Amino acid sequence: MSTAPIIKGWCPGALTPMESGDGLLVRVRPFNGFLTADQATGLAALAETHGNGLIDLSSRANIQIRGLSAESYPSVIDGLRALSLLDETPQIEARRNMIVTPFWKESDATKSLASELTVALASNDAPLTPHKFGFAIDTGPTPVLQDAPADIRIERDVSGGLILVADGASVGKPVTIENCLAEAIALAAWFLDKREHEGRMATLLQSGHPLPDSHSTQRQIQTYAPKPGATPVGTMVSLTYGQMKASKLAKLASYGGLRITPWRMLLVDSYDLPAIEGFISDPSDPLLRVVTCAGTQGCDQGRINTRALAGALSARLKPHHKIHLSGCPKGCAHPKPSALTVVGSSDGLSLIHNGRASDTPTQSGL
Repeated sequence: MSTAPIIKGWCPGALTPMESGDGLLVRVRPFNGFLTADQATGLAALAETHGNGLIDLSSRANIQIRGLSAESYPSVIDGLRALSLLDETPQIEARRNMIVTPFWKESDATKSLASELTVALASNDAPLTPHKFGFAIDTGPTPVLQDAPADIRIERDVSGGLILVADGASVGKPVTIENCLAEAIALAAWFLDKREHEGRMATLLQSGHPLPDSHSTQRQIQTYAPKPGATPVGTMVSLTYGQMKASKLAKLASYGGLRITPWRMLLVDSYDLPAIEGFISDPSDPLLRVVTCAGTQGCDQGRINTRALAGALSARLKPHHKIHLSGCPKGCAHPKPSALTVVGSSDGLSLIHNGRASDTPTQSGL
């Protein structure tokens, strides 16, 4: 008989660590989606000294330090505070779920909007949104974050104007640089007022609840597909299985600051980045089409060695194939539907077509 996974209903943070299969897991939420070279180097040193030396990138553009103990955790918190990577309270940290387009330039408003939203979410009257509820600042000419987990989005419409989008909707409300954050906070308050048990915006809209007034401007449809290589603002590298050794983070930081993405990739502020062992730099590498969680290697709820399976399956994938390998039905690594999903359980493997890890399998006991 299969054992249902334990759904904790909240995401770990730095101030709210979570017990995992390899010790305490601390999730660091870089402010504005960016680490300076000094911050990245310091974070790598903390992971090496106080953890097991492994670092993950999450689908929410956060960095996870693995393998901490109750004894080493206070030293990590002191170190993160010295690096200016901590919020004032766990409550503020929980609200500051924000993904920022990594392709910002100093000449645009992205960084200032992210900083202002950080301040707004830390205020005493900020909406008390659920733990997984979040925001996306996707203000480039074309959207790149539509597949990333967020409930309220600021992006460009088909004519290039800013719109505010409730996740799950095909239309948005026209806004300006001056009022978009106030409108975003108001939309969060609207969600809290209208919801019953829903924890996410898309779930509320799927229940049949109508959008607020003025949400009628058509969204762009995202065509961007992330891949490693040169970009207009630096060089993107992908982490194999979304994980790296702390020493590799320090190596990247020696070339410049790091922009954190929700694609398990890092964008380095450098155009002269050499190939570094442990990262994927080839955009045709089949491992880029495999999403995995830690599985039995790092999670006490994992039922399969997802990374060993990923290595075996990736060579068989055709160029148009993408697959999600999940150690249990929670699907933490990829909460959205995937063309193919393989889920581990005590009964074997389950296969799901065009769905999430929590959906009813097409086949079970494989």
